[in-house]
Amino acid sequence: MARVTCRSRAASRVEVQASRATYGAGVTTPAVPFTTVRATRHVVASADGLATQAGLTALARGGNAVDAAVATNAAIAITAPHLCGLGGDLFALVHEPGSRPIALNASGRAGSGADADALMAGGHAGMPLRHDIRTVTVPGCVDGWVALHGRYGRLSLSDVLAPALALAEEGFPASPLLVGSLATLDEPARVRLDDLARQATRPGALVRRRGAARALRAISDGGRRAFYEGEFGEGLLAVGSGYFTADDLARTQADWVEALALDAWGHRLWTVPPNSQGYLALAGAWIAQGLPLPDDPDDPGWAHLLIEAAVAAGHDRPDVLHEAADGPALIDPAHITPRRDAISTESISIRWRRALAQQGDTTYLCVVDGDRLAVSLIQSNAAGFGSWLVEPATGINLHNRGLGFSLEPDHPARYGPGRRPPHTLSPLLITRPDGRLAATLGTMGGDAQPQILLQLLARLFLHGQHPAAAIASGRWVLHGEATGFDTWTSAGGPGVLVEGQAPAAWDQGLRGRGHGVTRAPAFDSAFGHAHTIVVDDDGTLASAADPRARIGSAAGT
Repeated sequence: MARVTCRSRAASRVEVQASRATYGAGVTTPAVPFTTVRATRHVVASADGLATQAGLTALARGGNAVDAAVATNAAIAITAPHLCGLGGDLFALVHEPGSRPIALNASGRAGSGADADALMAGGHAGMPLRHDIRTVTVPGCVDGWVALHGRYGRLSLSDVLAPALALAEEGFPASPLLVGSLATLDEPARVRLDDLARQATRPGALVRRRGAARALRAISDGGRRAFYEGEFGEGLLAVGSGYFTADDLARTQADWVEALALDAWGHRLWTVPPNSQGYLALAGAWIAQGLPLPDDPDDPGWAHLLIEAAVAAGHDRPDVLHEAADGPALIDPAHITPRRDAISTESISIRWRRALAQQGDTTYLCVVDGDRLAVSLIQSNAAGFGSWLVEPATGINLHNRGLGFSLEPDHPARYGPGRRPPHTLSPLLITRPDGRLAATLGTMGGDAQPQILLQLLARLFLHGQHPAAAIASGRWVLHGEATGFDTWTSAGGPGVLVEGQAPAAWDQGLRGRGHGVTRAPAFDSAFGHAHTIVVDDDGTLASAADPRARIGSAAGT
């Protein structure tokens, strides 16, 4: 078995400071040589080595890529509640040889008590970020697991969830990112997450999550009903105090939908359609392939043109992204060609001003098995521990995906009962012209997800870089004034954050073209935790997990 464990700096820009204080300012590069993991049968890649091992266990027991993906996600839902969990949402793409990829939208809907007018009357100009049940939608993660397993799984659900259950009951060592994330909580949040905070006091401290273990055991024995209508569901109804109803929780949050596709750099790119923002990665890549990108990614012109492609694709996202948006229309070449034509090689071009006035925490994982069944899965709390609210019986923290809603009276994504918010989660699958699998790809990163994916797509499929080189290379991301979710709403448009290990020439070259540039630390989690599995021409699998995740791993046989 080939295995590599990769380390990086911190869980988010906020957590960087806590990490420096705890682990020293010099921890900026991977602690082990960062190489592409190669295998012939199957590969699992995730942001946590324990989760990757859970996926490999499912494969070793005769499971397929879907069993392994659910096992991996369930494990990291236990070990990384600062990134994801049973109280969050899920999107996935599945590639079955000989078939078109299919997409699963397991993002939750607002409760029946959702009332935009009441929020506005209470003084809110936008959705609350923390400490407010109204920013919590029905968590879709468990419905996503059940839908994936029910359609494709080989093993029993109890066998799939067994590694995660063992981690929850027997304990796991706290990761540096979990410890650093807990340090960012305010006092009310620390009180709610007291059981976790009292255990995860240092990296390596043993952490048990007995409430989450009961939830996993209930799902193993009774499926989605035992979760949504059992201990967790009853607690969620109580916390909501009328915001959610029993009917809200009885309704499945998982829907199989047609994947969205567009061709770029000789491959077909697939993603989940709206309410996902995945269309931005497709549109950005299509725009970029028509631009005179330099052959050398170290050239500042390379970064400039990809930035402009991302801006051209995404600047109107707050106005057009909603659950009923027409995905094919948003990526229609007739629609995006004028945006490409407006891009200048020597200066910033498409910009805007907004009068409107968050760093995302998510986990991405991917699996390819011996039959070349592939899963590209992303799961999230939205921001850190999410809403900083918990279901008290199980201690499962609740996401804050409702922050994607608008409160504007006529906005198509306006907050309301039973509606799904716009989502940052953007998994990708890539196929060859003949339909064979070429790669899985995804990342955390809030609004920046499509921007990170755009850079990786160019490195992998335009420049032919191997996975480890593409993943470890320095990145740029567009950023707003406050958080990882305000890129397109900050007054005057976004600035450019450049990662510490990116070429020094980028700074001057970008500033000379009109970009506002800020240099960030090397291997900073503000630039995402991206993982990929690439299928080489001879069928060999080549994979890399992101060193920015500190404990991420890619492993296979």
